Amino acid sequence: MGCNGNCGGCTGCGRALELTEPELALLRQLGQIPFLPVERRAGDPTPVYPGAGEQMSLVLQCLEKKGLISLDYDKPLGGFDGYGTCPIRGSLALTQRGQQVLELLEYQGCDGERPSDG
Repeated sequence: MGCNGNCGGCTGCGRALELTEPELALLRQLGQIPFLPVERRAGDPTPVYPGAGEQMSLVLQCLEKKGLISLDYDKPLGGFDGYGTCPIRGSLALTQRGQQVLELLEYQGCDGERPSDG
């Protein structure tokens, strides 16, 4: 059964979806590279993108909450040697909804820029 955006108290699947530029950038990157690394510290559920700062952790959390990406700590990237020092390593990928959003953005030619007022 699909979602029609009328779920009462649900806030995760409404018709309107706002994305920040960093969120769009990561979605586009996942459109080019289907799996990216993610890690986290022991005892801390906050995702860490190797080599990126705290803002990327927030981007990952927001995209996961919006249902656009999945974080899987049971599937680290084989042969990837760019993980940092965090002991828990995994991968992230687009969800079906994330793929649909990315395809819609590409179809509509959205480049992340807001229209000008003049």
